[in-house]
Amino acid sequence: MNIGFLGLGNMGGPMARNLLKAGHALTVFDPSSQAVAGLVEAGAKSVASPADVARAPVEAIITMLPAAAHVKHVYLGQDGLLANVRPGVLLIDSSTIDPLSAREVAKLATAQGNPMLDAPVSGGTGGATAGTLTFMVGGPDSAFDQAQPLLAAMGKNIVHCGDTGNGQVAKIANNMLLGISMVGVAEAMALGVALGMDAKVLAGIINTSSGRCWSSEINNPFPGVLENAPASRGYSGGFGSDLMLKDLGLATEAARHARQPVILGAAAQQLYQSFSLQGHGGLDFSAIINLYRRDPVA
Repeated sequence: MNIGFLGLGNMGGPMARNLLKAGHALTVFDPSSQAVAGLVEAGAKSVASPADVARAPVEAIITMLPAAAHVKHVYLGQDGLLANVRPGVLLIDSSTIDPLSAREVAKLATAQGNPMLDAPVSGGTGGATAGTLTFMVGGPDSAFDQAQPLLAAMGKNIVHCGDTGNGQVAKIANNMLLGISMVGVAEAMALGVALGMDAKVLAGIINTSSGRCWSSEINNPFPGVLENAPASRGYSGGFGSDLMLKDLGLATEAARHARQPVILGAAAQQLYQSFSLQGHGGLDFSAIINLYRRDPVA
């Protein structure tokens, strides 16, 4: 299948490579010439703009962009996708943005004859590289059926969440819970160690007891507890604190529109905002434990 792909960053680049490995032909664009060069070397064809991607003989276009402003620019701009794409081309946006923006862009795309899905992902850069991402997909059944073979080349768990925008709803609700749970694990680990407990022993008890969760078991925030976790390599890699802050902001803003209270989500957002303002936004989000530790790791 001929596919256009825009956004070749830490997530988009590996996703595009997995499409190439699955035998698809790719036409790619990214502002980073280095990112584009890597995909061209792997077998993709590069073009100079989003409009050129849309004008290429593609059957589907996938985007993986940083924020709603980028999505709107790429899709709705004069040199963007909707102004240049042929009717019938399937559009899939895997960016994490607010549900209202996703629905706005999809409505315009559908009106001109382009089915569109919002399909944000979970699984991080490791999942993107391994092709084991979870896709949370919102949009029409027919478009979802059409997209499944493409998504299966990049992910292992593909879930149709319902109508347009519901993929984004699932993503921000999940990531809000992840941020809250990480703050809770950080508080518990810091308290236990401050009271004299060995960190590994405490983590072992939590992970075989009622406090067990992904943040304690897979990405424990205390250094040395898990050899392969970001906490054991100076909080490098993983899911950045500023990215968590972004997702918490999306969740609290969506909650404001829905008039739905998110008390713990808002508290987690403020903690990550404070952490980012201290200059730690590039660290893995598990580094939030350094707000609580007496001997924080830089």
